[in-house]
Order: sequence, then structure tokens, then C-alpha cells
Amino acid sequence: MTSTAVEDGMRADIPARPILERIKPSRTEVMVIACLAALLIWMQLAGTRIGGLIAPLTGGATGPGTEPGFFLHAVTGLAIAGALWVNLILLRLLPFKFQVPIVWVELLVAFITFVSSFDRDFGIWFATSQDGTTNFVYLITTGAVTTLYVSFISIAFACILAMAAALARLSDNGLAYAASTFYTSFFRGTPLLLQVYVIYLGLPQLGPQFALNAVPSGILALSLCYGAYLAEIFRAGILGVHPGQHDAAAALGLNRKLTFRKIIFPQAMRFIVPPTGNQFIAMLKDSSLVSVMGVWELTRTAQIIGRRDFRVFEMLIAAAIIYWALSICFELIQARIERHYGKGYTKRG
Repeated sequence: MTSTAVEDGMRADIPARPILERIKPSRTEVMVIACLAALLIWMQLAGTRIGGLIAPLTGGATGPGTEPGFFLHAVTGLAIAGALWVNLILLRLLPFKFQVPIVWVELLVAFITFVSSFDRDFGIWFATSQDGTTNFVYLITTGAVTTLYVSFISIAFACILAMAAALARLSDNGLAYAASTFYTSFFRGTPLLLQVYVIYLGLPQLGPQFALNAVPSGILALSLCYGAYLAEIFRAGILGVHPGQHDAAAALGLNRKLTFRKIIFPQAMRFIVPPTGNQFIAMLKDSSLVSVMGVWELTRTAQIIGRRDFRVFEMLIAAAIIYWALSICFELIQARIERHYGKGYTKRG
């Protein structure tokens, strides 16, 4: 049974508590809010924009040439902590299905407010270039597309390497075991950026026939690095299948290869998919390291456009939003794959 199914079942079985009981704060909650209020007072937020909104209510003054006193700092900190507490109490009164989207919206609004406080010109996102496309669209069609195909090819090769390394790690062959452990130890123990440089600049030292262009070098580096991490994930997933499955397959007369392909590996996928999905999303962002070789992936494209228009920070924020949107899409795909391989373990009835 998946954790999501268990949580959903638990939420359905828990009876609704009285309103007063849900409003009543716990001792831990009071301590957390008190610590938060102390932290906000220590941060002296009265001179910020938030303090400027609260100052008229207390008769204080903020702005150029004024220095807010401790009282205004304390009132500002307490007001923010109190508002967060009230918001938490109101959210507890709502059903779970409403709490999630509301919290998402609140945090998104907080992020937008935080970014807008930078006093930057984000209209540069929609400025039109000579070819008639906006900067934001160019980021997607050039940078994001390059990032995606580099990541997709890399994760495919990484999975092949991971499966080979995991099986070698589980075998009784000393040579295969030694090669597998050395591979996973080396590529997990050295920085990815160093691996990119070694492959791009080091392989040509062996001869011109070993020289690779920037994109193949980046794909090779990502594949080798993430293959080492995925090898341990694959190995743990295979070991997570109950040993009785091997005995049952042997009783049916199935050989080892057929047992692994038809019985063990499909069950291991339930353990492999979640961390593999996480590794792919991490790879999606780590693909920015291939920019050191001149590849126009998402981060480098944003930097180049930003330097051209003298708006590097604004374009990096746009790239971050695209990365986030791509990650959300792959999280949804990962969730569907998890449900597929976990459907035999979900709660029925």
C-alpha cells in the first residue's frame, strides 16, 4: 500500500473534531509562534515595506531620514507572527482538500511579493527580439528544449548503466563486483562539474578520435554521474522484493532470467520509481553545468539574453520559473507511474 493511499484512508477514517478543539493551539504551536515572533523582532522589519504598512496603525513613521524605534520593530514582528497564527487557525477549520490549494496560493503570492520587492523591470520577459519572438518564448524554445533533450537522453543512458552496475553489485562475479563498486564510488565521490571538464577536456588528450562535442560530452558526464546514483537505487529496489518471490518462481520452474524479468523487476519498480523521478528532476537542474562548455541550455540562454539587455537577474528569474514548471510536470508524471506500479498495494474497498 502506498503512503498516499494510507494517508487518504486515514483522513477518511478520522472523524471531524469540534471547532473549538481545532482552534485550540497546542503547546508546541505556541512555542513555535513565540520563537517566530522573537525572530521577526530581532530582524527589525519596521524599516521594510511591511513595516511601512503597519507604521500608520501605530502612529510610527518610516521612510528616508527616519529611524524606527524598538517599539515599532516589536509591533511589526508581533503583527506578522499574529497574522500567520490567525491564518493557521483559519486553515485548520477547512477540509484537507481546500487546505492544500489555499496554502499553495498563499505561498505563491508570498513568492511573487518577494520577487516584486526587488524593484526590477520584469517587462523584459515580453520584449520582442529581431526574429519576432519574446524573450520568454525564446527561453522555452531554445534553452528549455536543449535542457529537456539533454536530460532525457542522459537519464536513458543512466538507467542502462545503473541496471548493469546494480546487477554486477548483486552478482557473485568478483570482477563485475569490483568494477561496479569502483564506478559507483568514483562518480558519486567526485563533483559533476569536474567530471564534465575531465570528459570534455581530458578525452581529447587520448587522441583526436576521442574528442567529443559539447553536447555529447555533457550527456556522457550526466549519464555516468547519475548512473552511479541510480545504481544504488536499483540495487535497493531489487533487494526490497521479498525473497519468497524467488522461492515461488523456482517452485514454478522459472529460470533466473525469466524470474527477474517477469516477477522481481516489476515489483522492484515500486521502490525504484520515486527516487529515480527525484534524480531526474535533479538532473534537469544539474544540466545547467553543461553551460560551461558553451551549450545553450536554459541557464546559459537566460544569461546571454540578460547580458544583451542588461537584465541578467530578471532573465534568471524567468529561467527559474521555467525550471519549476518543468519539475511540476514531471512530478505529475512520476505520480501516475507510481500509482501504476503501486496499484496492487493500494487500499481496496
